[in-house]
Amino acid sequence: MSSRQTQVGVLPAPAVEGNFADMNPRFTVLGGPGGLVAGSAGVYVGRFAWLSYQGADPDNAPTILNSFGFGAPDGLIPRPGQQSLITQYLSDSTLLIQQGAPVWAMSSGGLWVKNTGASYATIGLKAYANLNNGQVTFAATGSASTVSLTSSSIAAGTAVAGTASILGNVLTVTAISAGTIYPGTILTGPSGVATGTQVVAQLSGTTGGIGTYALSIGEQSVASGTLAGTYGVLTVGGGGPPVYGSVLSGSGVTTGTTTWGQLTASTYVVSPSQSASSTTITATTNVETKWYSRSGGGAGELVKISDITQ
Repeated sequence: MSSRQTQVGVLPAPAVEGNFADMNPRFTVLGGPGGLVAGSAGVYVGRFAWLSYQGADPDNAPTILNSFGFGAPDGLIPRPGQQSLITQYLSDSTLLIQQGAPVWAMSSGGLWVKNTGASYATIGLKAYANLNNGQVTFAATGSASTVSLTSSSIAAGTAVAGTASILGNVLTVTAISAGTIYPGTILTGPSGVATGTQVVAQLSGTTGGIGTYALSIGEQSVASGTLAGTYGVLTVGGGGPPVYGSVLSGSGVTTGTTTWGQLTASTYVVSPSQSASSTTITATTNVETKWYSRSGGGAGELVKISDITQ
């Protein structure tokens, strides 16, 4: 998957993205029957990745990895042992593992990654994962990147009512009487649904309507009944934009509010449901990880990272 050599330098390149950076013990992200596989947008080698409940194995463990997600990433994608295809016309290399291809990730160990930030990475800085694409930047502890969303507000989303049932972690909706189901919707019905159950992705059917949806909590068996769910709608007046997985903060904003998707050029689904008057909202665009830089590297250069500091 690495590019063919196009120039000769005084010294050979130390590695390519995703190469192991050391011979220390390394650990893998757990995967069960049928997992792990790359998600709908594929997974990039040499970047951070997140597990998704869009697919679950018989043990109710996630089977899908994405190069985007919420909170701290679940692992890093190494280059050795991966499978990929070069699909772009006339391209001689790729770091993309296509949708559905088997993939494994490191939950601990050392790897070479590209510094996609604008500043030099000195040894000992924390590695940060871009929530939108898994790319790696470096900064001091507690220095997540943010954007300001000016004159922005949040409105409570329309509750969804219809007929639905749940088996395992799959919600099946057979009728919609009002509203739309979005990823991020927190369910309060049908009767018997586990507290905190959240829609994480649509699997089939009409977008936001009749069809099937993956849920955050599995091993449920809920008979057909009236569906109810809540979410929030963020309207951005200026600045930004937020990304998938951005954590929002500001006057009147509920702690932990997260973006789940974009509706229009200026509106986004957020969770949990709430109402917040027009104000300046801060949105994170990356997240601090447990990995540290173990070599120096400028913008665009390769850097060793490891979660083992001694």
